[in-house]
Amino acid sequence: MSMRLLCSIHFQSILLLFIVNSTLAFLSSNTGTSRYFGGNETDYQALLAFKTKITQDPGNVLRSWNDSLHFCQWEGVTCGRKHRRVTVLNLTTRGLVGSLSPYIGNLSFMRVIDLSSNTIGGKIHNEIGRLFKLQVLRLRNNSFQGEIPSNLSHCANLELLNVGQNNLSGSIPMEFASLSKLVVFSAPKNYLTGEIPPFIGNLSSLHKLSLSYNVLGGQIPNAFGQLRSLEFLFLGVNKLSGLIHSSLYNLSSIIDFSLAINELSGSLPTDLFLTLPHLRWLQISQNQFTGSLPASLSNASELKLFEVQMNNFTGKVSNNFGGLQLLKLIIIADNNLGSGDADELDFFKSLVNCSCLVYLDIMDNQFKGMLPNVLGNLSTQFIYFMISNNLIFGEIPSGIGNLINLNHLWMDGNKFTGKIPSDIGNLQKLQRLFLNNNKLSGRLPITLGNLSSVSNMHFEKNRLQGTIPSSIGKCKSLNLLNLSQNNLSGTIPKQLFAISSLSISLNLAQNFFNGSLPSEVGSLVHLAELDLSENKLSGEIPSSLSSCASLQNLYMEGNFFQGIFPTSLSSSRGIQVMDFSRNKLSGPIPKFLENLSLKNLNLSFNDFEGEVPTEGVFANDSALSIVGNKRLCGGISKLKLPRCVTKENKKMKRHLAIKMLISMACVILAMTTVSFFLFYWHKNRRKENTSGSYLRKSLLRVSYQMLLKATDGFSLANLIGVGSFGSVYKGILGEEGSIVAIKVLNIQRRGASRSFFSECETLKNIRHRNLVKIITSCSSVDFHGNDFKALVFEFMPNGNLEYWLHDLETYFKQVKIQNLNLLQRMNIAIDVACALDYLHHHCPMPVVHCDLKPSNILFDYDMIAHVGDFGLAKFLLEQTNSKQNSSIGIRGTIGYTPPEYGLGSEVSTKGDVYSYGILLLEMITGKRPTDNMFDGGLNLHNYASIAWPNRVLEIVDPKLLNQNDEGIGNHNCTPTNRTNECLISMVKLGLACSMELPQERWDISKATSELQLVRDILLGARI
Repeated sequence: MSMRLLCSIHFQSILLLFIVNSTLAFLSSNTGTSRYFGGNETDYQALLAFKTKITQDPGNVLRSWNDSLHFCQWEGVTCGRKHRRVTVLNLTTRGLVGSLSPYIGNLSFMRVIDLSSNTIGGKIHNEIGRLFKLQVLRLRNNSFQGEIPSNLSHCANLELLNVGQNNLSGSIPMEFASLSKLVVFSAPKNYLTGEIPPFIGNLSSLHKLSLSYNVLGGQIPNAFGQLRSLEFLFLGVNKLSGLIHSSLYNLSSIIDFSLAINELSGSLPTDLFLTLPHLRWLQISQNQFTGSLPASLSNASELKLFEVQMNNFTGKVSNNFGGLQLLKLIIIADNNLGSGDADELDFFKSLVNCSCLVYLDIMDNQFKGMLPNVLGNLSTQFIYFMISNNLIFGEIPSGIGNLINLNHLWMDGNKFTGKIPSDIGNLQKLQRLFLNNNKLSGRLPITLGNLSSVSNMHFEKNRLQGTIPSSIGKCKSLNLLNLSQNNLSGTIPKQLFAISSLSISLNLAQNFFNGSLPSEVGSLVHLAELDLSENKLSGEIPSSLSSCASLQNLYMEGNFFQGIFPTSLSSSRGIQVMDFSRNKLSGPIPKFLENLSLKNLNLSFNDFEGEVPTEGVFANDSALSIVGNKRLCGGISKLKLPRCVTKENKKMKRHLAIKMLISMACVILAMTTVSFFLFYWHKNRRKENTSGSYLRKSLLRVSYQMLLKATDGFSLANLIGVGSFGSVYKGILGEEGSIVAIKVLNIQRRGASRSFFSECETLKNIRHRNLVKIITSCSSVDFHGNDFKALVFEFMPNGNLEYWLHDLETYFKQVKIQNLNLLQRMNIAIDVACALDYLHHHCPMPVVHCDLKPSNILFDYDMIAHVGDFGLAKFLLEQTNSKQNSSIGIRGTIGYTPPEYGLGSEVSTKGDVYSYGILLLEMITGKRPTDNMFDGGLNLHNYASIAWPNRVLEIVDPKLLNQNDEGIGNHNCTPTNRTNECLISMVKLGLACSMELPQERWDISKATSELQLVRDILLGARI
């Protein structure tokens, strides 16, 4: 073949190849078949299958996924340069919604899949396990369900696996033991169960392990001590328990160590921060760790966060924080830290050098002492300063105003005294201020008005005086203000009601505010709770109160409001609780109250008259209280009010009255005759019952000789009782032979003289049917020149409650006496409650009895209960110094004394309520609070609490259950349903009054009202 021919053939071949290629290029550009040229059909189809499972694509991310572009140019897709196969799929944070296609397992060259932060759900398919070259799988923050597929163990090159923040369940697959190259394993915020498999300790390349916020249990495997490359360990918020193996504390590579909110126990090694020198985060809060804080904490030079709250750490914080320059957060709250040493708060001084510190929380510990005067030198970056509920005393350091970036200042529940520093007004970024439950005094600083960012301010339960500064109206971000239980006075400033942001609560209760309630109160349109109770406010309730459209709870009780109920409140549709008790409101009860969404309405002890409505809250006697309004009628039958008189009834009554007058005239003559004989029959009895009024007139002065004669030389035959400070004798005084009780003080007994004067001072100005009446007193000398002091009381012939409950047969030896039945015990409880209510709320100056117990409850001829023995009583507002207080010690009797008195708290009406609650439980159970059965942490309150409500009959006094009268049950000795309900209610009331924390106890007024309702139920059962 010639050269020319060969050249011709070669040329034709080249031309043919050119034509073919040109044709293919043309077809490719016009028929969309680029997927076959330089690509792979398998990858193309797998990507299209992925797209079909996406139901929502708000950012149109997948719009580019079409034939106009090669799939390697699609958004989120990356291909290899040589083989043009998909190696990376990155669609993180694109808002995609849908599920994952199993065809993703066909992308056999895939190295990275990142679908984080979308809403892709369904299962993680096993087909992913076919991606043998996969190195990174990020599926976090989606909605995947089911178990983590064990087939992922086939991805032998996997280095990062992140499936956190999904809805995955089941256990960690054991097959993952083969993932030897795994550097990061992250699966937090799922529902994984079972134990952490020990094989994880063999993953020698593991750099980060995050399994927080799951339901994993068991112990942390000891094998974790082999993870020499581990830097980040996050196992918080699970159910892990047991001790931490010491090898884990020796992993010097660890930077972040988080085990918070588990059930781990044991103590921290003292050299913890030496063996973990690079530690930045230590989070072990809400576990069961014990012991002291590690001494090596002072060496933690790289530490930023130290969070160990809610454990059982004890002892002194003696660490020096001065070298921790990076430290930002110290949270050691809710432990038992504190030693009582005088210098135990000196660690505050070293905090001055922590220039990065922004958060300090030492709340709920036992720290005691005065704050060092260095607060003003702490970092100006400080945001949170929280030292609540400790035993810190002294004045608040004035330099606190230097912490200009402070957001939260929590100092409540301590024993701070003195005034609130005026420089607190410098904290213009402050949002939460808690100074409540201290002993702060003086006036509220005017500078409070500078706190323009504050939202919550708590000053309750202090001794603050004076008026509310008008500058407080400048706190335009305030939504809660609590000034209750102080000694504030004066009128309520109108500027306070100009704070339109007040929305949660405005509480001014239990102060001495006077004057009228300003009409500007209607400006608080967003307020949910208004509490003005227990003040001296007067005048009419302003109609503008109805403008408080968001009001849900309204407390106005214990004031001097008068006039009719404001009709404007008919528009207060959202109100749920309304208390206007103990005021001077009059007129009819408005019928519109039926239409409100009230869950509780208290109108008791006013002067309302007329017919009581019957619908709405008035149909529920348990949600309504109207006692103490003597001119009401009608209402539902359970209220047991008289029927209302109509005009026709009035005419009938007039005719009936005439007939009755005629009939009465006929019997008057006969009655006069009978009365003549009854007069002589009662004469001897009247001698015994001579009232204190006669004695007060004729026996204002008695001598030692007269009392000696009255008691037959203070003979044992006349001895009727022995108390803490003396003895009580029965005596006969005066020519009329009036029987009295004479209390002779044992002057040699420490505190007896104070008891004498206290009782005289208390009883001279108080009068109540349920208080023992004092007739006179004697302060003289006996025949040997010794001091003699005695008190003369009305004689109570039926002994005291102690004998009736526990020693009836011994006391009444010659008379056959029945045990007290339920109705009698209930009447006694109501008598005592009424006496306390009078002492606490209706005396010229509130009185705290301080020694309420059965032996101080005495009975007259009609078994009416009288509270006696005011030797420890105290006027609530009297000013006494600490030495006087300490001379008496703990006020009261063991078993009846409230727990806070033992901790040094001052006496309060809540203390009497505690004693009353114990007394009530004793009356129901028949058991003294000092009974031998109460040991090892069990007391009368807990004993009753365990039985309430379903097992109350198991703890009821057997003397009650053995009676067959109508005061307790039927003739089979089994209580009726209503009687059982009464017993349950009385135990509930006793528990509510004897709560350990004073603020959780009921007020005695509420207890009185509830008891009267319970008695009505019992009387209904008897009828």
